[in-house]
Amino acid sequence: MEALTPYQALGGEAMLRLLVDRFYNVMDSDPVAHDIRVMHLGDLEPIREKLFMFLSGWLGGPNLYMEKFGHPRLRARHLPFPINQAASDQWMYCMEKAFEGLAVDPDLKAKLIAALRNTADFMKNQEEPA
Repeated sequence: MEALTPYQALGGEAMLRLLVDRFYNVMDSDPVAHDIRVMHLGDLEPIREKLFMFLSGWLGGPNLYMEKFGHPRLRARHLPFPINQAASDQWMYCMEKAFEGLAVDPDLKAKLIAALRNTADFMKNQEEPA
């Protein structure tokens, strides 16, 4: 039997959409995420769809983002935004909150949170103010 991809183990498209929706709902409503919400000016729908598309391929599902936009070039695409440790932590806060209460295998959740933390840390492009 073939091993499941993280995308499949998570629950496929439906669970990924739910996770991304919950992520942006937290960002849009929780004061802890204020600074990163301000970075995402206006309507969150376009970026919500982009994150869904990116995570789909990142998790081993359909490579939707690359098919539509090409290589993600995550760091380059995020350079216009001031991302320090606080912003990275706020992003992870939203993701951890999004996972809360979802029927996701605890080991898979821990692995995904760790991998997402690495990615969030990789996006940092500024030091903390002195």
